[in-house]
Amino acid sequence: MLKKVAILANGGDVSGFNAVIRAIVKTAEKNGVECYGFIDGYRGLLNNNYVKLSTADTASGILHKGGSIIGSSLNANVFNYKVEEDGQVVYKDLSEKCVQNVKEDGFDCIFTLGGDSTQKSARDFSLRGLNVIGVPKTIDNDVACTDITFGYNTAVSVATDALDRLHTTAETHNRIMCLEVMGRYAGWIALESAIAGGADVALIPEIPYDIEKVVEAVKARQKMGKNFSIVVVAEGAVPKGGSLSVKDVRDGGKGVINLQLGGAGDAVAKQLQELTGLTTRNTTLGYMQRGGTPTSFDRVLSTKYGAKAMELALEGKFGVLTVLKNGKLDYVTLEEVVGNNKEIGAVQGGTAESNVRLVTMDHDLVKTARDIGICLGD
Repeated sequence: MLKKVAILANGGDVSGFNAVIRAIVKTAEKNGVECYGFIDGYRGLLNNNYVKLSTADTASGILHKGGSIIGSSLNANVFNYKVEEDGQVVYKDLSEKCVQNVKEDGFDCIFTLGGDSTQKSARDFSLRGLNVIGVPKTIDNDVACTDITFGYNTAVSVATDALDRLHTTAETHNRIMCLEVMGRYAGWIALESAIAGGADVALIPEIPYDIEKVVEAVKARQKMGKNFSIVVVAEGAVPKGGSLSVKDVRDGGKGVINLQLGGAGDAVAKQLQELTGLTTRNTTLGYMQRGGTPTSFDRVLSTKYGAKAMELALEGKFGVLTVLKNGKLDYVTLEEVVGNNKEIGAVQGGTAESNVRLVTMDHDLVKTARDIGICLGD
């Protein structure tokens, strides 16, 4: 019988973190279960730093708040953790310390709120004997086995609002306006915001683009008397025969995100100005997509995910991820989410070993974009 559970939020912040936390806490309290939160994700798990969560105080009034009241850790792979010994940087597997902390604290289940790498580590902890239940979080919408992740809808909404604003400038000054959006190796944000925001071009990582095809689309609009165009560029967009636009490479060790993408929008804008003669500007939306108040959709989705996760814990179903499939709440094993990666420790997303969910060419969003004449660069 469950008595104590703990929540950790991991990875980049998204709108909806707090709504999930609130739902888990409220469902736990309804069933007489104490709830706690590890501070700063897996780093808090390693340091055994946690607080009591209660709807009477700490978890009250947080549904509409962005960010996470218990923080979140970035690049904290406890299976290959960066430490300094005798002035030298070394990497150690400190996961056993985490397992020991959970057992000594008496937690019956750990809820892991996070994306691909977070759930990979969750699976690995389940192999070490911990009761773990994952909740799929990321604005990139690339967690395997679920139709949508919490935080994604808010990111798309922010990008759509930006496109609405860029439209007026583009039309007023006869310009091409590019908008670079996040998403890493997946084009969900770029594609959906392009449709919602009335963009003319959407360049996504799954379709290597030919810049000449984009130029053709712009010139076709000119022939119709439209001397402006809106181009959405995913940060992971790649030209045919080219490579990713990388802003920085960090040394965080194996199993964390070391590539910081950036510059794809600027590269496209520069080429389009040279090839069309039209003044072209790029706006990189950046962290605006991550923060702030969650949309009503994300508030509801997050609440559903959190309540479902606690229900699964009460039923004794561990080593799973809560998912939404065909509009219905369900769950899959963390093994299914991880896929073929059997190595202990998280892996870099976008590799053959990872199992991230990418846009497929038969997806309705791709079909819809093509039907309404959005150029995908191919």
